[in-house]
Amino acid sequence: MAIIGGGIAGLSLAAELAELDGRMVERSGGTRPQLRIVLLERENQFAYHATGRSIAALSESLGSPEQRALARASRTILDALGAESGMPLLRARPVIWLADEDHLGAVNALLTANPSLRAVDPAAARTLCPALRPEAAARAAVERTAQDVDVDALQQQYRDRAGAAGAVLRTAIGLESGTWDATRGRWTVTTDRGELTATRIVNAAGAWADAVAARLEVRGAGLTSYRRTVAIASADGVGPAWPLVLDVANRFYFRPERGGLLISAADETPSPPTDAEAAPQDVTVAVERVTAATTLHLARVRTSWAGLRTFAPDRNPVVGPDPEQDGLFWFAGLGGTGIQTAPALARLAAAQLLGEPFEIPGLRPESLLPR
Repeated sequence: MAIIGGGIAGLSLAAELAELDGRMVERSGGTRPQLRIVLLERENQFAYHATGRSIAALSESLGSPEQRALARASRTILDALGAESGMPLLRARPVIWLADEDHLGAVNALLTANPSLRAVDPAAARTLCPALRPEAAARAAVERTAQDVDVDALQQQYRDRAGAAGAVLRTAIGLESGTWDATRGRWTVTTDRGELTATRIVNAAGAWADAVAARLEVRGAGLTSYRRTVAIASADGVGPAWPLVLDVANRFYFRPERGGLLISAADETPSPPTDAEAAPQDVTVAVERVTAATTLHLARVRTSWAGLRTFAPDRNPVVGPDPEQDGLFWFAGLGGTGIQTAPALARLAAAQLLGEPFEIPGLRPESLLPR
């Protein structure tokens, strides 16, 4: 089996798939052959694009009902992984959703849809983040159980576990084309390092997933990538324990970072698959919006970067067998919640690929199928 893509999607799946396969071989008493799993990453390092540029929040109030169910399941997995390794992967950081007078309906809808949230008055919001201006927080909702995710430690754990379970992880090798042989039930894959065969390909190529499908001469999933710019600005008086603050109208967010403030205008600019770069105008807008919502003086921008967030038309992940092409499985479209959904999605996808039962409470797997 060949997994295309070495971000959090591909790495988590390689680990879960190899470990589940090993358990199945053990249960069979060795009569079942071990699955050969190879992960191919075009870049010179894993997690170079969206994974390495995520703000890495685990929040049960982000995204669709499906994404929230996946976040709940992933929290349990991440807690267990941290306990097993002795290196916690999660660190408490509440989330505050803010609404000004013009967007009270949006925060009310958010509260109705998310049992993890609690309404708080402006004074309570400013207790959690004293820099908030009163007019920016006419009403607020707080998720006190939200957490930061240690992405570097997480992806390293998945790499180590995948390798220990027998998966082969390769960087600097890109898929060029693939041909399906229906008689033999296998792919012949051409890469820039030679050919290989695989009984199944998993398309976990992130922003490049539709491009990979095209190289396999398969219809894409209708994915669209959007650039998001993030910056870290110097600011006095930032408390390291402040929450992640999100505007319900998706105009900005911010949180403490490296002694300063991580900021974004929550921009979504359609982009082709590329090594995304920060847009100066988006940094400027972020500074303006966060300054307007707080009493902080953002003295200078220390650094900025951008990543691509890739979505299907319904904004849910695309996970499951291709509806038209045998031997192709999709694990893409994780959008802006990839870090917090991949742990659960990888277990679900591994179970589907190996024909094992696995359920995620509150999730219908058919809602994620490619169409």
